[in-house]
Amino acid sequence: MKKIVLAILTMFVFSASAFAFFKKVPATELVVMPMFSTETQDQNKVWVGTFQLVWNDLMDNVVKAPIEFTEGPSYLAEELNKQEFTKEMLSESSYYTAHGVANMNLKEQINTALMEKFNEESEILQSIDWSGKNYLVYAMLKKDFEFLNAFDELKKEKFGTLNNEKVQYFGIDKSSRKALRENVKVLFYNNPGDFAVELLTKDDDRVLLYRTDDNKSLEALYDDMMKKTEEYKYSHRFGDKDRLKVPFVDFKSLNQYPELQGKTIKNTELTIDQALQSIDFKMDNSGVKLKSEAALIMKMSMPMPIVREPADFYFGDTFAMFLLEKDKPYFALRVADVAALNNKK
Repeated sequence: MKKIVLAILTMFVFSASAFAFFKKVPATELVVMPMFSTETQDQNKVWVGTFQLVWNDLMDNVVKAPIEFTEGPSYLAEELNKQEFTKEMLSESSYYTAHGVANMNLKEQINTALMEKFNEESEILQSIDWSGKNYLVYAMLKKDFEFLNAFDELKKEKFGTLNNEKVQYFGIDKSSRKALRENVKVLFYNNPGDFAVELLTKDDDRVLLYRTDDNKSLEALYDDMMKKTEEYKYSHRFGDKDRLKVPFVDFKSLNQYPELQGKTIKNTELTIDQALQSIDFKMDNSGVKLKSEAALIMKMSMPMPIVREPADFYFGDTFAMFLLEKDKPYFALRVADVAALNNKK
């Protein structure tokens, strides 16, 4: 099944700044949603599943139970505990996760894995204390794919009504070559303010664009789009006289979830110190690039056992052996030459 990248094209402009969740922000500022279903009235909002992946790892592989805090109930934790997004919804080649005591061994393990799998380095892990005093749960999601054919670059124009700055567009106009029309599938067209298309790619990833002024949760907007697509009775072909115009989108963000920070997880010695998520997204006429990281950095009240790397316990050279029944050996042997030792008559 193809993976879906959903873009909701409402009347706003993207911004590349850091922000705090659920705070009142300017209309043009971007706000990260911790879940696909999160409801806010923010104009610019984005969600990516990396933070849910680290939360799932914390639940399933570290705490081995739903996350609850000694300080009391947390609505956000309860929602994340539902695990509405999981690794199974992604191809294994597009994500990486790790967890363990934040020491130099783990740092080297993560850096090596990211370079081998994605040819990438982590940005959000640069400021972590790797002395072994913290526990880390980490994830990266990486996508890089091309449209079936590169679209034409169109002239710069204004976007919406919130900003007078002209932005770069790509798409199809009357002078575009015919092959570009194979890039686009019409999902539905109800009127000039209510329509959706799919931009076809060379891989399994799908790009769905939905034009609407509705300001619901991202999940509700997606559900509306799919319902309208199912109800659409006309052709899904992008016609010879149809036109397409899509803005270039290019932003970076670094987000924290302060409502989780400083909370101690029940039945553990772990207190969440930082809950971080970064997003680096770019869509132009050739395709889409997405890199997102997430990390939970937790202070340990008591040291957790350090998990070592696998080792070969091969006694192929000098060794000592001791036999004991109580606290003191009753037999001891040091062997430097097994062949000579075993060469008895």
